[in-house]
Amino acid sequence: MISKTICYSPFLSITPREASPDFSRVFPRTPVSSFTRFSLVRKSLCFPQGFCVFGEKIRVLNAWSEEGSLQGLDDSPVAVELEPICSESQFDQVIGEAQQLERPVIIVWMASWCRKCIYLKPKLEKLAAEYHPRLRFYCINVNNVPHKVVACAGVTKMPTIQFWKDGKKQAEVIGGHKAYLVVNEVREMIENEYST
Repeated sequence: MISKTICYSPFLSITPREASPDFSRVFPRTPVSSFTRFSLVRKSLCFPQGFCVFGEKIRVLNAWSEEGSLQGLDDSPVAVELEPICSESQFDQVIGEAQQLERPVIIVWMASWCRKCIYLKPKLEKLAAEYHPRLRFYCINVNNVPHKVVACAGVTKMPTIQFWKDGKKQAEVIGGHKAYLVVNEVREMIENEYST
């Protein structure tokens, strides 16, 4: 199977050998000018000649086998919703199961009144998709759990992202700055803790 990945930029660029550069032939009822405003985020399109668009990537595939079935499509999620933890017993259960399975977890401590938490959450959901299914991401709204749980985890600022392994907090990132910097720090924390 032939596979080629092209990074998506604001303008769709296709070489003549990969597909027809004339979009009016590909989409006869859609004016060419509308493609300059076309958003591909979280959308899926199929072009003729094995051309498929997923999220922020364009994948050129020779995807049809001799039997006529579609092959080679990457069906990994673009984002994975953070699983909510709403009680002390649920928190203990998540940490206990992770310890028993010898799998680390990420706990995101946030609050509904925290603007940085609101901006950061979708970016962390995209990060969770990168590590899905080997690492699970959970979120706790500090207003919905007893203060005892928050104090036990040592959370003092919002948002706080913690890496838990073997029933203990191993590392944390406090998200007091721009969301993309926090995501980079969380990714670095995960990679550092996985290697130890």
